[in-house]
Amino acid sequence: MTSPLLAKAAASGREIVNVTPERAGWTHVGFRALRLTAGETERLETGTRELCLVVLTGTVDVTVDGQTHKALGQRDSVFDEVSPAAVYVPAGHTLKVTAQRDAEIGLCSAPGGADAGQRAVRVIDPATMRRSVRGQGTNTRYICDILPHDDPTAAHLLVVEVITPASHSSSYPPHKHDVENPPTETQLEETYYHRLNPPQGFAFQRVYTDDRSLDEACAVENHDVVMVPRGYHPVVVPHGYDGYYLNVMAGPKRFWVFKNDPAHEWMLAKG
Repeated sequence: MTSPLLAKAAASGREIVNVTPERAGWTHVGFRALRLTAGETERLETGTRELCLVVLTGTVDVTVDGQTHKALGQRDSVFDEVSPAAVYVPAGHTLKVTAQRDAEIGLCSAPGGADAGQRAVRVIDPATMRRSVRGQGTNTRYICDILPHDDPTAAHLLVVEVITPASHSSSYPPHKHDVENPPTETQLEETYYHRLNPPQGFAFQRVYTDDRSLDEACAVENHDVVMVPRGYHPVVVPHGYDGYYLNVMAGPKRFWVFKNDPAHEWMLAKG
């Protein structure tokens, strides 16, 4: 039986996957992934929500309220060692996305915030995105911060990419962010949009709480989404397959502080 936290991807067609707050049973995070063939156009209204459009692969033109930003995106694969192009669009705007060549785009959304009218459209330059390495040994993974919490652009959205090499773990030791208790922990819903290289691969993600009232193990394939409403949520990638995921987080406050599972925190002291 498929986990209720797993949104399976469509193997073909324009819409890959679509997770709305209603589908997830939460308040903030929305995520949608689309395939656009060269020349195809997608028209969107942000409505009451803010949007971060991530050009996962390919090249697109993005027009917001009549102003066009041309030739965004240069990657052929999410596993290329280059940051993605991205565009932040506040609530209350219209946009059109046109593929210059075959493209895959991620549409990350959250409530627009009370000050949406004071926020501006921003093309996020890949060169400005902070890239870093976390962990060590087989817990090493590679991070690209697209819209981190210390960037004041957005009202609620946080967006980050992570590449996890084959046979490595990620989001590990297991951590959670489901209690609004800063500076110890903050409440953030989260989606994981998974990609695998080679694409026939798979990975595993567990989502569980301290009392095990939630305890789901998901076998994820290329383009699947795992929804994390609460609890710890580690990822493991098997031998032979590199893992990628695009994280979207949002909650009452735009601040990311997590709590490690005390049962597994011991490993951080090993240095």
